[in-house]
Amino acid sequence: MSANFNLSTWISDGGPEQDVVLSSRIRLARNIEGIPFPNSAGREELQEVTDQICAAIKDNKEELHYINMSDLPEIERGLLVEKNMVSPEFSKKGSSNGILINDSERISVMINEEDHYRIQVLMPGLQLNKAFNMADELDDEFEKGIDYAFSKRWGYLTACPTNLGTGLRSSVMVHLPALNITDNISKMLEAVSKLGLVVRGIYGEGSKSIGNIYQISNQTTMGSIEQDIINNLKSVTQKIIEQEKNARNNLMKNDEIKLKDKIKRSFGILKFAHTISSKEAMKLLSDVKLGIDMGIISDVDTRLLSKLIIMIRPYHLQKSVGNELSTQERDVIRAELIQSKLNM
Repeated sequence: MSANFNLSTWISDGGPEQDVVLSSRIRLARNIEGIPFPNSAGREELQEVTDQICAAIKDNKEELHYINMSDLPEIERGLLVEKNMVSPEFSKKGSSNGILINDSERISVMINEEDHYRIQVLMPGLQLNKAFNMADELDDEFEKGIDYAFSKRWGYLTACPTNLGTGLRSSVMVHLPALNITDNISKMLEAVSKLGLVVRGIYGEGSKSIGNIYQISNQTTMGSIEQDIINNLKSVTQKIIEQEKNARNNLMKNDEIKLKDKIKRSFGILKFAHTISSKEAMKLLSDVKLGIDMGIISDVDTRLLSKLIIMIRPYHLQKSVGNELSTQERDVIRAELIQSKLNM
């Protein structure tokens, strides 16, 4: 089976608070008792991990399909990274790692990454509890056939000490253009870090924010139960939503002409540019999404911008034309794609 080029439903569907929260993610890290962590395991041990995991969900209702990452061409591995289904490091590993994925691509399981496997659920908008319930249900199904590496003192044992305990990473991807425009983003990020959360870029750890998009997640997994971790992130996210919306209202109240000019100029460039880089496109799409969400631009579905943020990435562009593209060729195709979607 090859990676699906269709947009994942967490990208194409709408969700609660979608004007600020693009997606919610739950990830559970798990390991199998008696088998070394992937970085220390041999080929046969890694294969044993894959065999046990696939056997444990043989009759799963979500119809998860197994993909060996080494069987995928580079473009299709890149697609999975751009959809946030796998990490960039995971996509480059050898034949011992694979992914279980369902047709909607909301549920995926990375096998033999840093841990033996990581369950991930992605949902559109602010839906942390629903995402956790789905991940927890799949976790229970795995546990029926797998002996987990677990300690009464430390909880779930993981390759990285920061994942000990619950093994839970909950995160939201948020779009915060107004906080950036009003120079309040640094204060917000500092406040978030003091509440036990960490802020990363669009591709997670080690990446930078592009297009005013940030990932916010819990920093520790030990010492709290799953629901408390989720509730804390949800509470902080709701405060961030409130701050972003207040910043938008203040911009409209105090600097309406300048704001509308900025948004409409960005819209004009996107509609008529012959060539555009990924970085510039993300910046301009951020402006246009803000304009749509604030009612400054009409007749464009706000979800289209969420889709374009994924569709304009390098591997998606190459998949759309069926061959590799140079940087210059991608910039031209990217401009054409954006214009075709905005003029629909």
